[in-house]
Amino acid sequence: MKTYTVAILGASGAVGEAMISALEERNFPIKKLILLASEKSAGRKILFKGKMLTIQKTDEHSFDGCDIVLGAVENDLSKKYAPFIKKAHALFIDNSSAFRLNENVPLVVPEVNGKDVLQHHGIIANPNCSTIIGCMAVYALHQLSVIQSMIVSTYQAVSGAGIKGMHEYEKQLSDLAQNKEINIDVFPYQIVSNLIPQIGDFNEEGYTSEEMKMQNESRRILHAPQLRVNCTCVRVPVLRSHSLSMTLHFEKEISLQQAKDAIESAKGCRLIDEPLYPMPLDTSNQDLVYVGRIRKDLTSSKGITLWCCGDQIRKGAAVNAIQICEKCIELGVL
Repeated sequence: MKTYTVAILGASGAVGEAMISALEERNFPIKKLILLASEKSAGRKILFKGKMLTIQKTDEHSFDGCDIVLGAVENDLSKKYAPFIKKAHALFIDNSSAFRLNENVPLVVPEVNGKDVLQHHGIIANPNCSTIIGCMAVYALHQLSVIQSMIVSTYQAVSGAGIKGMHEYEKQLSDLAQNKEINIDVFPYQIVSNLIPQIGDFNEEGYTSEEMKMQNESRRILHAPQLRVNCTCVRVPVLRSHSLSMTLHFEKEISLQQAKDAIESAKGCRLIDEPLYPMPLDTSNQDLVYVGRIRKDLTSSKGITLWCCGDQIRKGAAVNAIQICEKCIELGVL
């Protein structure tokens, strides 16, 4: 079996650490693993397959000899290092939003549009976490009848803001229990015992950047350029695993049983039928998207409403990136 030299750009963050774990768990064919981060994290050691690996400071030569670079950094750093990754002839799987809407960069959820990796030109984009979870939940239904529009509300865990967001939530929770002053840094408002209906900056129409990702990215992933999505994104006081409420309007009517049967057989999904339903606690630290509360929309005969949950750090980010690499190997791209 061919093996690969893999670098993780942003190895010290929540997604980077999850990538390291996923590579080992999935027994990815690695020749050498290179861990890259900022100067602040350089020198830190992380266990991988029984060996301690040292995080290195990233520079323009860090990607020499690499076959794959897994990006787990913000947009500015992805854009900064992409030319050096390309120069090294490595395939860049980027978890930021820097290239997601670039027509020359495939945006991939392997169970949905895996063959799109064949169209890459050195970069493949990993979609937004909520978009991945949502597309996983609805793809089987989209195959039964084309989805024309979606009304979505996301309930996004603090893990979506990375390790700092998780730490801030835990600190606020502790301070609240001890009647201490609550400090705010990562989130715009106190998150413990609260909901924040804003993730990202607002546009002129009053929608946030996170909300627009659900429409713009889903269109590319589902190959549905006319898809209309009305989305509200809410940060909730949950440590891990995002939840979505989704109402779908189809080209043709599908029955409730058809919908349940399709989701039950969908790869990467788990149907949780009544009287049970998916919850963040049940879906954390695993890679399936749980789908339940499936019911007919009361406002349209061609509508279906559902609820789904998935781990934002794993399937919503790190594991999806590894699965993209696996699909590339399967299709002979790597």
